[in-house]
Amino acid sequence: QAQLVESGGGLVQPGGSLRLSCLASGSIFRIYDMGWYRQAPGKQRETVATITGGGRTTYADSVKGRFAISRDNAKNTVYLQMNSLKPGDTAVYYCNAGIATLTRSLSDYWGQGTQVTVSS
Repeated sequence: QAQLVESGGGLVQPGGSLRLSCLASGSIFRIYDMGWYRQAPGKQRETVATITGGGRTTYADSVKGRFAISRDNAKNTVYLQMNSLKPGDTAVYYCNAGIATLTRSLSDYWGQGTQVTVSS
């Protein structure tokens, strides 16, 4: 089994920055694609950014130029640097990863979510 734990959320003023982190732990053999998703109240969960094991990234149009996803494979961690935050970025942010465990069982894992609130 593996677990994902996010950190770094909080309250920030419009125009501010936050950095989210997501640590994968457990019986990990290999981590494949990782990503950040968000869900605002009354809305469906949406993809924010993804990164492959080789470092190829994708972004939602709404965050391009403001957010940056990165990963440290040695630390089993994915990051989301969020700049120029807007009230519309307010949501619970979730980390996701495709992980093969030591038994070679491949599954999709989700973190518990971290709240990001952008408000003055």
